[in-house]
Amino acid sequence: MTVQRTDRPVIVVGGGQAGLSMSWCLKQRGIDHLVLERDRLGQDWRDARWDSFCLVTPNWQCRLPGFPYAGDDPDGFMERDEVVAYLEAYAASFHPPLLEGVTVTDLRPDPEGGFELCTSAGEFTAGQVVIATGGYHVPRIPRFAERLPAHIEQIGSADYVNPDALPDGDVLVVGTGQSGCQIAEDLHLAARTVHLCVGGATRTARFYRGRDIVAWLHDLGHYDVPVHEHKLGEGVRAKANQYVTGRDGGRDIDLRRFAREGMRLYGRLTGIDGGVLTFAPDLKRNLAAADAAAEAIKDTIDEHIDLHGIDAPREPRYSPVWEPGVQPRELDVEATGIRSVVWSIGFDVDYRWVHAPIFDGRGRPCHERGVTDVAGLYLVGLPWQYTWGSGRFAGLARDTEYLAELIELGDRSALVTSLSRPAFGRR
Repeated sequence: MTVQRTDRPVIVVGGGQAGLSMSWCLKQRGIDHLVLERDRLGQDWRDARWDSFCLVTPNWQCRLPGFPYAGDDPDGFMERDEVVAYLEAYAASFHPPLLEGVTVTDLRPDPEGGFELCTSAGEFTAGQVVIATGGYHVPRIPRFAERLPAHIEQIGSADYVNPDALPDGDVLVVGTGQSGCQIAEDLHLAARTVHLCVGGATRTARFYRGRDIVAWLHDLGHYDVPVHEHKLGEGVRAKANQYVTGRDGGRDIDLRRFAREGMRLYGRLTGIDGGVLTFAPDLKRNLAAADAAAEAIKDTIDEHIDLHGIDAPREPRYSPVWEPGVQPRELDVEATGIRSVVWSIGFDVDYRWVHAPIFDGRGRPCHERGVTDVAGLYLVGLPWQYTWGSGRFAGLARDTEYLAELIELGDRSALVTSLSRPAFGRR
């Protein structure tokens, strides 16, 4: 049986905000392309976010190319379903050539030029390909999780729904990045007893001196600093974002206050043996480092205000409301009543379906502003792809417009080549 092959000059893999943004930019340039989405448009927003999820950046930062936020709450924070509606409205505004329910199982360079893609809908060829599947694919769960008693329910942060969906009893949350802290707060507000393993992620205040912190950082050009100019260089890509929340109009997440109200805090989880958890003695240090980072951001804002003579109200600095005493180094989950665990320690990438020499030793793609070493193969929607805004609604326009220009140049080159020799994807 002959398999029908479908040729396209450009194929975009992934139909989330990155893939849609890429499609808009390509369509503006009149470049024929196709977007392949394994589920529905924006599926991760539908299925991999909990019920009370909301953005941590204000709505005015939602500036997908050709579709800035136009709602009546620019300083608010869109909830999960509002984000889905925003993406659906975006797609309706320009009608991308989107095929939903198509999973790409194999992508590899064609020996004669371009790329071959095997999918659940047949085989495709493309002159150029943009991978827009983001950088958060597989929840990271340590192997020692297998040492927990079998009756304890374990889920990743992407599978968390709400407090009622977990078994009765105490909940252990591991990790204090944005998701871990927000999930811990969600459980805490529902009067669940939460045991939280505190890592090295830092925090920020939600508001300072009369404005949202994001507005100050925007004015400071913080979101426009290229990765190669950041003091950590490419190392910043592995750094967790500061935790804060947009819930109920936005507020700080203060783990010390949670502890004062009954949440139980521990240092990093270092091991599990026979249902006994062991922790590093670093809780005090981790809390202090998180506070110091928040205060350092305020220092920068103060300098900016003074330098430019901005009229902004002054406010007292943060004062810790709780200090850890002698912290347990071990905890028996059975004796404590823990019946479920939410792992929130990040995600690993999964590019096993991509067969091209673009990866480092850990399986992460090597690129410069989304451009790989394989001609015609690009990435978009990655954290810190070029700036802090990359991978977010704020910075996608810059990233996709940059790549679209390169793709247009490559498209013209391929057209010239096709006049001299046969090539797949010819149009």
